[in-house]
Parts: sequence; structure tokens; C-alpha cells
Amino acid sequence: MSAADAEPHFVFGVQTGVANSLIYLDEQNILFPFGNNCVCFNIERKCQDFIQATQNSLGMLALAISANRRYLAVSERGEQGTITVYDLLEKNRKKHVLSLEDGPVQEFVSVAFSHDCHYLISQSGAPDWTLFFWTLRKPRVIVKVKTGGLSYPINQVSFSPEDNTRICVCGNGLFKLLHHTAGELKQCSIKKLENMESHNFLSHSWVSERHVIVGTDAGRLMGFESGVLCWETNVMTAPLMPDSERSEETNQEEGVAAQQPCITAIVAYSRGFICSAGPGMVCLFDRMNDGASFRKSREIRIPPDTCCHDPSQAEKQEIVAMCISPTEAILSASTDRGQLYCANLIAIETSKEEEEPAQFEYLYHAFHWGTITSLSICVHKPLIATSSLDLSVRIWNFKTNTLEIYKGFSEEPHCVALHPSGLSVMVAFNKRLAWMNLLFDNFRLFKEFTLKGCTECAFSNGGHMFAAISGTTVHIYSTASFENIMGLADHNATVRSIVWSEDDSKLVSCGTDGVVYCWDAQSGELESECTHKSCRYTNVSISPDGETIFAVGTDCTLKEIQDGQILTEVPANTVTYTTLALSREGKVLFCGTSAGSITIMSCPLSSQEELFEFKGHAGAITRMAITFDDQFLLTISEDGSLLIWKIIWNRYGLMRDKKMCYLEEILITKSDLEEKNYNMMELNARVQVLNIENQYQLRLKDMEHKRLFKKMTAEFTQQIEALEQNMNVLKAEKDKLVLEHNKLLKEVVEEHARVTKELNSSMQRKLGQEYKASHVLQLGSQKELQECRLQLQSMEDSHKRVLEQLTGSYESKLQENLLQLQQCKDGSRQQRMEYELMIKMIEQDGDREILDIRCKYETKLKEEREISTQYKDEAGIMRKKFNCLQKEISDKNKEIEKLKAEVKKHLNVISCLENDILGLEREIMWRNENIEEKEVQIGQMRKRNVDLEKLKYILDHRVHELTTQIEPKEKTIKEMKEQIQQMEGELAVFSKQNAQLEISIAELKLKLKATDKDMRQAMEKACDMRTIVKGFKADLLRCADSVQDPRNLKESVLELHDRYIDQDEEDGLRQDLGKLRDGRNRDDVGKTVVMSLRRKLAKETETHCNEKFKWMQDDSTLIKELNDLRKELKLSQDKVHDYENQLSVYRRTKSSTSFGTEECNPSACGPGIQATTLTPEEENQRIIRLQRAEIHSLRQQILEYTGEPH
Repeated sequence: MSAADAEPHFVFGVQTGVANSLIYLDEQNILFPFGNNCVCFNIERKCQDFIQATQNSLGMLALAISANRRYLAVSERGEQGTITVYDLLEKNRKKHVLSLEDGPVQEFVSVAFSHDCHYLISQSGAPDWTLFFWTLRKPRVIVKVKTGGLSYPINQVSFSPEDNTRICVCGNGLFKLLHHTAGELKQCSIKKLENMESHNFLSHSWVSERHVIVGTDAGRLMGFESGVLCWETNVMTAPLMPDSERSEETNQEEGVAAQQPCITAIVAYSRGFICSAGPGMVCLFDRMNDGASFRKSREIRIPPDTCCHDPSQAEKQEIVAMCISPTEAILSASTDRGQLYCANLIAIETSKEEEEPAQFEYLYHAFHWGTITSLSICVHKPLIATSSLDLSVRIWNFKTNTLEIYKGFSEEPHCVALHPSGLSVMVAFNKRLAWMNLLFDNFRLFKEFTLKGCTECAFSNGGHMFAAISGTTVHIYSTASFENIMGLADHNATVRSIVWSEDDSKLVSCGTDGVVYCWDAQSGELESECTHKSCRYTNVSISPDGETIFAVGTDCTLKEIQDGQILTEVPANTVTYTTLALSREGKVLFCGTSAGSITIMSCPLSSQEELFEFKGHAGAITRMAITFDDQFLLTISEDGSLLIWKIIWNRYGLMRDKKMCYLEEILITKSDLEEKNYNMMELNARVQVLNIENQYQLRLKDMEHKRLFKKMTAEFTQQIEALEQNMNVLKAEKDKLVLEHNKLLKEVVEEHARVTKELNSSMQRKLGQEYKASHVLQLGSQKELQECRLQLQSMEDSHKRVLEQLTGSYESKLQENLLQLQQCKDGSRQQRMEYELMIKMIEQDGDREILDIRCKYETKLKEEREISTQYKDEAGIMRKKFNCLQKEISDKNKEIEKLKAEVKKHLNVISCLENDILGLEREIMWRNENIEEKEVQIGQMRKRNVDLEKLKYILDHRVHELTTQIEPKEKTIKEMKEQIQQMEGELAVFSKQNAQLEISIAELKLKLKATDKDMRQAMEKACDMRTIVKGFKADLLRCADSVQDPRNLKESVLELHDRYIDQDEEDGLRQDLGKLRDGRNRDDVGKTVVMSLRRKLAKETETHCNEKFKWMQDDSTLIKELNDLRKELKLSQDKVHDYENQLSVYRRTKSSTSFGTEECNPSACGPGIQATTLTPEEENQRIIRLQRAEIHSLRQQILEYTGEPH
């Protein structure tokens, strides 16, 4: 038993190069590979669970999940390829380990489950490329078949989602559909594609039982249904339906296709499928109505990484795996750089593409995608600093398991070192060493040191010094003065590692020259050295007491050094020790290896000690560290991942206090703080404005909802009435249908009874006939049997007679006769058997015919009985339906009555609520008015206070200045007096302007009165004309009644002449009457008279409309002039008020300078000024009130006039 164990706790990174590397276990848990483990990440709780691979595994190649998401298959590389099946619901998850005993396979590149979880297929790699079909009930290979070759590698295999006998295989220049029948895998026929070998089929997915979508490295998508190409498109172009007459592709199209993006992953879902479409892009395809073709609907892209030096690098990532959550709400993707992204499909489908392009977001955090070269931790904060070959430095938090800060640089950071306070970090570049402060969201450069080729740096535990390696020299700097205190240059080759003792009194260094030095950090003197020329040291550590040094190097051993002497060497088994870390108490040593595992040993070391190894990473571990509370072990690796191990102490217990206090302070610049405060103020102001706007919008919506509610209630009442009418109509129709149905039912019953009687009689008659026929057949068979017996008897008798006659004559030939007799007996026996068989066959045929006839008629009888029972059942069902309909109608009536009562109740409630709302709105309006008035008063008071404070400050300042400088102020007093005189002159001018404005207002009033009088006269004239026209129309109608009587017509026309026509028009009328006396064209003359009267009426109405429009234009121009005069009056009053304020301020300042503490009297401004401030305002208000009343009366008159018919 080891002194301590380690188990994976949390990982930042994903292993690349694994097929199907992203799997949803359920809606909250997603699985991805890491090193020799599968990580189950809970998206909600942000925690991880690890599924450990087998002990001898050299890495994972492929993953597969069953349809019910219970079983997980992991393909692992080792001495021979194995497939491990895990049961995710059991505690002991491992269920089966599938491997081949005969002819072991090195690796399986693709694995898939059948939909019923009973079978599994696995595709082996080079050079065999064999497909194995496994059964999981008793794990064994059922059948295997060679699918590819050296020039035709396989990329993916899968089962049909509904048929476990159909398998799809795709690869470079190869696409096959296999069918499992009779213990063999047979290839289905596929319509041969043109240039099949030129297509590299990278991925595929089943969208139905027989429909599979395949993607190529040229960006082409092909849909095969039962082996027939039914759909084809390019992810960058519109879809193309396959056609037998389709023309061949040109060389130019082939060149374009060569530049098309690779389709590396396809996943199907209910609406269609999703596929990768080149670097950083995913396309969504929806199923068309025909079910065989698809339409490109949306694109989802990886957004640029703003923290990176080149933000476009993120968009160049190739998406290698995708999966959809069980509810099809979230799409997750994994890239070739080990990044995990997700996108909300529901939000993307509901949003419009024109508004905002769909983008992925990180599933958790941005991970390193290159080898992590450096690791550092601090004392006072739970932070981890890492640098990588991806040109970035990242700060992680091992307590919250989050990424705190991330920044990319234009050059490679070789190493990082966190200050013990956690507020600063040292980053080493090729030609400089940068001290950076850790702000709350960024790195800020504080100090730069010129140092070339720095590969390692480290702060002292107290933080007052730091050491940096430059080639063969170790430089020590002071963090207080930033000066180079000393340089330690005893190494002959590159220094690889440095470490401070716990009390900062010693510094230990090791290098590729095979020497370990221990220095006095205060004086720079060399205390001890240990030389081992055959070993290139890579890492070193020192015990807490500073007496023992541990070092590892290229000779695959761990060395314990004390006083310059190697005390113990512990060899590694089959790997190389790359780095090490010592617990804070110095009791346990952790070593990282080139295989990605860690080895735990107790201190002091023993060469016979058993080594305990724990696998984690997929690449060599480059650095490792233990947190200061001895709870976690941190390791980084060449696979670009950071792994946090949980240390389980078995022997010594936890070395430090668990409840370690960490600092919560952060750094922020003053400009950032001011900017944030300013942004907060702006946001608060925007929030207030938005609140006001929202309240206004809510009020508008409330009004709109009330209007809609009234409209809907009216519509619903109309619909209820229409439904009631429809229900009454349906009731009447139902009654008619019931009567018709009863009649039809009676007819059907009578017809059925008649048919059954006829069928019974016919069946009885037919049965009698058949019985007679069968009886006749029986008698005939009996007769034939008797005849055959008689013939047999006669033949025997004749044979006996022949024997008696020939006994004497044929004694010599007795033997021959006996033989003949025996033959005859045999023949007779055979004939008898044949005859008996014939009789049996005849009897059987007769019985069979009888049975057939009986069965035939019995079936007919059963059918007729079934039909009769069906009719009876249908009649009962119709009765039941009729009863149910009656019940439903009564229930509906009751429900309608209930709904009416509920509607009445709701209407009463709505009316009450509307009254309450009106009352509340009034109260709100009243309160809002009070609040606004109070706010206005408060604002005025604040302005006055501010003005008074400003005046006080100005007065104090001026008193101080005036006491020291009196003579200069006299000049200013004179100037101020001149200004006052100018202001008084301007005031006189403004008073004159006010008087002129009052005169113009009075003139406009007179104009208004005159126009009002003219308008009234015109209205009276129009009313008189209307009455005249009405009377004329009535008299004209009376004249029209006497058209047949000329005398009466003449008298009536004369009356019209006397009543309505003037003397000027008398001549024309006399001429018309003369024509009437002559008796010529009476009808034409009457028509001309009527037309002349109509024209006169039309002219009068037109002149009246023109006068009315002119009056309205005059009113509008008068109103505009009044408004302009009011504006000018208000502006003049504001200017007068401003001049008065300036004059009062000057007089106050003058009085304060002349009398010290006395203040100027407001009455000193003069009575004339008071009159100008008070009298025009009152006069203004009075004039405005009068004008409003006059305008209101004019509008009412205009409305009354326009409302009457012409």
C-alpha cells in the first residue's frame, strides 16, 4: 500500500485523434476522451467523473454509445487491439473486454452498436482492414469480412438505426452496404458512381432505416436509399438531384471541388441532419416533403477568439465530431485543436438569419491546443498559471475549476511564474522577461527585463526575489528594486530547472551537463554540487528542511542527493522520469513519466520500494506541482491538457490545514474603474429611461388590450349566437336523420329476415340433394365391391377346375407348375391389394368430397350467421351512438348554459375591474402629477441652493480679492455700471417691443372679430339659401305633379316665378313661357328650365364651399400668427427675466462689497422692473385664455357647419 493515492479530479483538455469523440449520455452529461480516461462532464453542476481505461492501454482510438445510452464501447491500442464495453448504470462499469485470440489485431479504428444493443461491429486498421461482427450475449465473433486495403483505408462503420442486419462502410474510394444473412456478410448492390475511387468518403449517418447520407473530402453530400443515389449536393452550392442524363463534370469544376471543405462529421436528427462544412462551419439541412431530398437551412460558425493574438485562428479549426442532446436542444462539437463548442438549436431555429448569424460558444472554457511547457502556482490564491506552444498564457482556478484570465501573444512564452501573492506573473519570451500584473480580466505589462533565451523562472516563496535562467547562467533579481542582484554561472551547459528552498535561503539548479548545484541565495556562494556526466538532468526538487535534493534525468532513474552525494537511485520500469514534485512535509514524492503516468514513492527513498503508478495523460508529463494545502496534484503534458489530481492520503494524513484562506482581492486600473463607473452611470440612466418608456408602452398596451378585449367579447358573443343557431339547425337535421335511420333500420331488418329465411330453405334443399347424391354413390360403391368379389370367386373356381384337369397330365412338370402357381398367387395377392387400395381410395375420395361439400356449406352458413350477427351488432351500436348523441347534446346544452352564466359572471367581473382600473389610473395620474410638481419644486430648490452656494463662494472670493485689491475693482465697478446702463436701455427696448406686441395682439383680435362676423353672415346666408333651395325643390315637385295639365302647370310656374325669380331673370323666363304658349317642345323647355335652375344651384353651392374653405384658411393663418406672437412674447419675457437676474446679482455683489455682510434688497431693482416681470405675465395668461375660448368657439361653429348636409 502506497503512502498516498491519486485519482483524477478535473481536467482542462480533450484528446484529439479519437473517432466519435463526443457523446451525450443524457441532457446534462457529455462524454469525451482524455488521455487514458473517458470524462463524463456534467454541464449543469460543472463537475467531472472519470471512466478509467485498462491498465496496459496505450491510448484510445474510437468510442461508441448504444441506442439506449447505457453501454459504452472504447477501442484501445496496446500489444493487441481491444474493445472494452462499459455498463454505465452499474458501479463496476466494465462489462466485456473483446479481443481476438487467433491472429491479434493491432487496433480498431471504428466501433458501432446495433439498435437493440445485442451486436457490435468493429473495423480493424492497417494492414488487414477487416470488419468483425460480434455478439454481446456470449461475446464472440460471429462473422468477419475484409472491407478495405492498403490503398482503400476505412474511415467509419455503422449499423442501420432500425435493422441490425444492415451495415454501412465508407472509406477512401470505397462505399459499401453489407447485409448479414445466414451467418455471412454479403454486399448489397449499389449503383456505381462515376470515379468512385476518386472520392474519399470521410463520414456518413443514417437518416432512416434504408437512407444514408455520405460526406466526402471535396465537400460533396450524397444520399443513398437502398443503394441507389437519390440526392446529391455540395455544402457550398445549391442541391443537385441525380439524373441519368446528367453531364460529366468539367476540369474547372473538378478544380473548384478540390478546394471544397471536408465533411468530417455528420449527425442525423428528427428534422434532417447536420454536417461539418469546412473550417469552423456547420450546416443544417432540413428534410423536404418528398422525404428523399434535403434543403440547407442555416449555418453555424465558430466565432473569432478575441483573446488570441490572431482572432481568426479559431475560425480555422476543423470540426471532427458532433453530437446532439437527447431532446435535440443542444448541438455540441469537438475540433481538431481539442476545443469543445455548443450551440442552442432551438434559439437558432427561432431566430432569423438576417438579424444575427448563428455562432458556437464554448461548452466550458477555451483549452490549450499545443504542448503546455510551463506550470506555476501561488500561496495566497488558488490560481494556476500555464504557458503553451499555442502562444498563450492562461490563469486557472483549481477551487472553482474555471479559467480566470486568458491572453495570447505574438511570440512564444517559454515559461511563467506566479508571484506568491497571486497578483503578478512573470512571463519569459525569447529576448525579454515581462513582469505583468493580473487585472480582473487582462494582463497588464508592468516591467520588462532584457534577458535572452530565458527557459525557466521562479519566484522565491517570500516573493522578494525571483530567479531566471538564461543559457548556462542563473540570474537573481530583487522584486523591490528590480535590480540583478547576482548571476550564478558555474554550469557548462543549458540549465533546465531551478527551485527555491522553503525558507528561501538556498537555490538548487540542474542542467544538461549532469551537475546539480546548491547555492546560498543570500551570498551566491556554492554550497554543494553533485556530478553525474552520463545523465542529463531535466528537473529537481528540494526537501522542506533544505538538506535533501531529488533529481531526475535521461538515465531513467530518480536520485536522492545529500551533501553532494547520491544516496539512493530508484530506477523506472519501462519509462523515463520527466519531472517531480515533493509534498509540503517532504514525506511523499510524486514523479511524472514519459508515458503520461505518475509514480508515488515515500521518502526517504528505497531502491527495493514497490512503485505505484497511476495513468492519466496521453503524452509525456512536462511539469507538475502540489498545492500548498496538499490536497491536489497538478500535472501538464505534451497532449495540451492540465489535469488536477485529488490526493488521497493513506499513511501520513493531510499535511496542511484544509481550510486554507485565500485572498479575494483583485487588481484594477484607475482608468478601468472610472470607465466602469461611467458605464454604470450610463446604464442606470438608460435603465431609468427604459423604465419610463416601458411604463408608457405598458399603458399603451393596456389600452390596446382593453380595446381588443371589447372587440373579442363582441365577436365571441356573435359566435355564441351563431353557434346556437347552428346547434338548432343541427338538432333539426338530427331529428330528420333519426327518423330516416329508423326507417332504414326497419327495412334492413325485414330484408335480413327475408334473406335468412331464403338462405335457410335453400341450404336445407341443397343439403338434401347432396345427401341423396352421397347415398347413391355409397350404393354404387357397394355394387362394384360385390361385383369384384364375384369375379374373384369365379376366377378361383376356374383355377381349381383347371388344376383338377391338369394334375394328371402335368405331373412331370410339377415344379414348373408350382412355380407358376406361386407366381399366380403373388399376382393375385398384388391384384387383391391393388383392388383393396382402389376401394379405399374411392371411399376416401367420396368421404373427402362429402366433407368438402359439408365444409363449404358450413362456411357459407357461418358467414351468413356472422353477417346477421354483424347487422345485429351494428344496429346495437347505432342505438348506443344515438343514445350517446342524445346525452352529448344534453351535456352540451348544460355546458352552454354554464358558459353563459360564466360569461355573465366574467362580464360583471370585467366591468368591476375596469372601474377599479379607472379609479387606480386616476389615482396614479394624480400621484404622478403631485410627484412631478414636487420634483419640479425640489429641482428648483436644488438649483437655488447651487446658485446660492456658487454666489457664496464667489462673494467670499471677491471679498478676499477686494480687500487686497480695491483700486482695480473700481474700474470694474465703472464697467459694470456701464453694463447696467446698457442693460437698462435694453430693458426699455424690450418694454417697447412688448407694448408693440400687445398692440399687434389687439389688432389681431379685431381681425378675428371681423372674420367671425363675416363668417356668421356667410353662415346665415348659406342657411337662407338652404331653406330657399328646400322650398324650391318642394314647389318644383308639386309643379311636376301637374305636368299633364298645362293650365295648372302654367299657374304653378308663374307662382314659382313670382316667389323665387328676380326681375333680371324675368326676360328669359318670359321667352320660355312664350315657347310654352306656342306649344312647341314643351318637354324640352321644361328640361331647359330645370337644368338652368340646377346650374344656378350648383354655382351657389360652389361659391359657398369656396367661401367656407377661404374662412378656414383665414382661421388657420390667424392661429399660426397668434402662436408665433406667443413664442416671441415668451422669448422676450425670458430675456427680460435673465437681465433682471443679472441686474439683481450685480446689485447684491455691489451691496456686499459696499456694506460687507448686507444683502441687496429686491425692491432696489425698481418698481418699473417689477411691473415688467408681473404685469405682462398676467396679461399674457388672460390673452391666451381669451384666444383659446375664441378658437374653441370657432372650431365648434366650423364643425356644426360642416356636419350639416349641403
